[in-house]
Amino acid sequence: MTDVRRNTVWSATVLLCLVAVLLTPRLAFAAPPPPQPTLSLDLCDPAQNTFTVDINNPYFPLPIDRVWAYSGKEQGENIGLQITVLNETETFKFGGGQTVTTRVVEEREWADTTADGVFDPLNEQLIEVSRNYYAQTQDNTETPQNEGGTVCYFGENVDIFENGGVSHEGAWRADGRKGLPGTAPGIFMPAEPQRGMTFQQEVAEGVAQDLATITNVGKTTITVRDFNPLDGSTGTKVYEQGTGLIQDGPLRLISVTG
Repeated sequence: MTDVRRNTVWSATVLLCLVAVLLTPRLAFAAPPPPQPTLSLDLCDPAQNTFTVDINNPYFPLPIDRVWAYSGKEQGENIGLQITVLNETETFKFGGGQTVTTRVVEEREWADTTADGVFDPLNEQLIEVSRNYYAQTQDNTETPQNEGGTVCYFGENVDIFENGGVSHEGAWRADGRKGLPGTAPGIFMPAEPQRGMTFQQEVAEGVAQDLATITNVGKTTITVRDFNPLDGSTGTKVYEQGTGLIQDGPLRLISVTG
């Protein structure tokens, strides 16, 4: 009798667990809720701020001709990333008559078969090339002498190379010239990063809506957790004072020139 009862109880318990799992699959795999922004997008509103392309934010400096090279593995594949500050600008015109000039920054990602962070166009395949648009605020209330203001993100052009074609998924402009509703400049890097700060980096409804939270502030580095509410994906980036991005997920900085 004892053995039969134990077997009966065990079978009933297993059955209940299986039923619970079958009835609640969405709870087990649901995307985490998006963090709530603590910084207002007013920090990058063209109607309330003036901007410069001379970007000297300590954690995200963008001097012309600076090149960062990264390498690492993603899903078992060697990936290279090169970020270049171009001697180019892009102008954005907003409905209120405001005009903002931005700095153009190119990002080039490829299958880095040699794992050296140097793109070989003859033997390595491009994955994505994007042109990103940034400007820094010149608000006297942010930092003394207008040094290292908030870096604002005004959008990007995207070329994704796949299946023999080119996709432009994720491209957006803060002035809505792509025909997208609900666009505005996002906050890419605060003037004075503090732990717990959450801010919207991309502002293009249904296209690009990344949020970022500063999860750690060290003596010379900060760690930022990215969240994409469109698909629930997350990522981690580390920035260093005077250098900028030193780690992007599994990709690590291997050289800085210029």
